[in-house]
Amino acid sequence: MKNIKRNIALLLVLVFSLTLIAGCGDPDKKGGDTTGNGGSKGVKDPTTVAEEDKFGGVLKIALSSTPKNLDPILYTGVYESNIISNVCDTIVNYSQDLSEIVPNLATEWTSNEAGTEYTFKLRNDVYFQKGKYQDGRQMTAEDIKYSLERSAKESSLNRLGMLEKIEVINEFEVKAYLNEPNAAFLTALTDAGNSIIPKEEVEGHGDKFGFNLAGTGPFALEEFKIDQEAILKRNDKYWAQKPYLDGITFKFITDRNQMTNALRTREIDIATDLGGESVKIVKDDKNLKLQEVPGLHVAYLYMNLMEGPTADKKVREAIIRAVDIDEMVKGIYQYDEAQRAYLALPPGSWGYDESLEDLVPSYDPELAKKLLKEAGYEDGFSLNIYTSDAPARVKMATILQGYLKENLNIDLKINTAEWGTFSEIASKGKADIYGMSWTWYPDPFFFLNKMFHSSEIGALGNGQGFNNPEVDKLLDDALKITDQEERAKLYKEALKIITESYARIDYSNEKVIYGFSPAVEGFQMRADQKKIFVSEDINVWLND
Repeated sequence: MKNIKRNIALLLVLVFSLTLIAGCGDPDKKGGDTTGNGGSKGVKDPTTVAEEDKFGGVLKIALSSTPKNLDPILYTGVYESNIISNVCDTIVNYSQDLSEIVPNLATEWTSNEAGTEYTFKLRNDVYFQKGKYQDGRQMTAEDIKYSLERSAKESSLNRLGMLEKIEVINEFEVKAYLNEPNAAFLTALTDAGNSIIPKEEVEGHGDKFGFNLAGTGPFALEEFKIDQEAILKRNDKYWAQKPYLDGITFKFITDRNQMTNALRTREIDIATDLGGESVKIVKDDKNLKLQEVPGLHVAYLYMNLMEGPTADKKVREAIIRAVDIDEMVKGIYQYDEAQRAYLALPPGSWGYDESLEDLVPSYDPELAKKLLKEAGYEDGFSLNIYTSDAPARVKMATILQGYLKENLNIDLKINTAEWGTFSEIASKGKADIYGMSWTWYPDPFFFLNKMFHSSEIGALGNGQGFNNPEVDKLLDDALKITDQEERAKLYKEALKIITESYARIDYSNEKVIYGFSPAVEGFQMRADQKKIFVSEDINVWLND
């Protein structure tokens, strides 16, 4: 135990030192902030700025990982959805506080008593952005049918698996038929993976559509440079309201220190996914502002349930008991960026059950050794862990490596990759252990069904191969009723079985933490990490 703590301490000193070296550049002195950590020069009182003076400028926002593909049916991470949701629209949306479903491309909807049919009336003033194969034509019911049925058949994360078909009633009205009642259907429609897109552009570009995305959103994709940036420009025909911004540039900066320095020197206006020393640097800089909200987020370690030593439940329990999760979380998050997690749902979900936290195995190295011996692995073995190259994941894997070696003589080889490569490996179930995180909506469906239902085996959510018929039935039954309290009871039953299976280590619930230049006005943080710059209620602008 002493060796583990000493190794963690050395690791943290190294990380801290490197951060100080990388983060010592002078902050940009121009500009100011009437809403941030302190005042500075050049920024006007936003309440006195005339409407016409809010137009102009390109907002630069950094993402902490590189998107792989912007085709809605192929995206696998929040990084891609950040861009897709600003180029495209969905038929309905979540409200900004994630409390209810609100109109978007559909103005209203009704459902039958059984919950298997939904009728949507659509806006008649929506136009696609101009592309190579269509000239900015009007969106109609046929586009809803094409986009949603395409997602139902081809989505990489089965985002619309409950949909049987879409019927076009008239030019601006459709009816959706579900395979069976599904209480999460409307919420699923809010996902960027179910965005409405023009058939001509999809078929014209073929497998290159993800690099030539077109939709009905407030900004049009001008250029997508892998590993560099995505450049968006204003869509002057956007149906909600004309964007103040001339455009948005999403820059892909995987190094947290580099991102922080870019914010300080005004190379970017918003830094996302802040953690570690960067939180303190931004917080202490009077020329910047730091904002945070609790995230609908779980960071976890999946163990392979299909093959290898971790297919044995005793081995999985031994691994969990060999890790002091409280100490690991303190080692990963030194600046209060997260809280200790216990369950496969975030506390912000209405399906969370605090009483189940006691079912999680406690830290007990001696019992861990005994369990491993009983499983036939007294001398230990070797495992591969795969993670993204995000700093928090790399730090987690390094700390885990120390615990498993000292307490169980397990040699853990760390394999890191950028998000696109990592997600492909994880979804195929070839990793012994993979470390990642999951963030979505408050509805437990988007966590439990997507990560533990057997129908998701082979998708990113259930790459570990979790397969329990009792859990499947509970998750299926929860979708057949609309009463939230009754649904919550079923999800809590499923969560209990999942927790007792020792399938994974849920170790943290991370906060959503962003840094802003003083020029950014009107941006609203969300627990689901969705980044909205223009809607009927929001219009972000640059005050400089």
